[in-house]
Amino acid sequence: MLCTLVFPVVKRVLIFTHSADYRHSYIPTAVEVLVKLSLASGGFDTYVTEEVSELSKEFINSFDALVFLTSGEVPTSDDVKRATVDFVEGGGGFVGVHNATATLYSFPLYGRMLGGYFHSHPWQQEVQVIVRNRNHPATQHLPERFKVLEEVYVFRDFVEENTEVLIELDTSSVDMSKAPKEARVFPMAWCRKFGNGRVFYTAFGHFTKIWREKWFQQHLLGGILWVLGLNP
Repeated sequence: MLCTLVFPVVKRVLIFTHSADYRHSYIPTAVEVLVKLSLASGGFDTYVTEEVSELSKEFINSFDALVFLTSGEVPTSDDVKRATVDFVEGGGGFVGVHNATATLYSFPLYGRMLGGYFHSHPWQQEVQVIVRNRNHPATQHLPERFKVLEEVYVFRDFVEENTEVLIELDTSSVDMSKAPKEARVFPMAWCRKFGNGRVFYTAFGHFTKIWREKWFQQHLLGGILWVLGLNP
């Protein structure tokens, strides 16, 4: 069951879905689910766009959190990219889903804010994952271990400082000969502080079906409420 809390102030969340590279088929379902989660929670309203032309420093700063369902080198100015990072550093919330780590490689500050970049996806199969923190709002409903069908991301430039891995891959459930030799950690979800802001990232979400699953919806909602400071 999705949590229902009472909030004194309704927050504003921007859902940005621009694909400059491969466009994932889950995006329409994701938007539908995220809007429904906002209505069910009562804690935040959503505004959805894929239009790069809408983004500006003033526009970004009119929200309390950003949710990126993006890929590739989103064609925004460096001023807008910097405004995104400054927004989080100044106290805004940021949620990245799956391919959000495959975004803005040319602007390293984005990767440092988010916590890392997509390197490769060696496995697309059912895997077992381990929940490392079952007290976080994004994971408190989950068992210690569970199996899930997913396109598993491996990351580069992973920022360990101020980052807590919430869920990680159980490497015994995959053929590790396919893993990049330089890979040391295999996170599936994490949270971190960046300046005065909060960042939540989940690598789940490649397959449209997972967006209909209650555990994943609660996982996302918990992450969004956490970055908004509504469920600390």
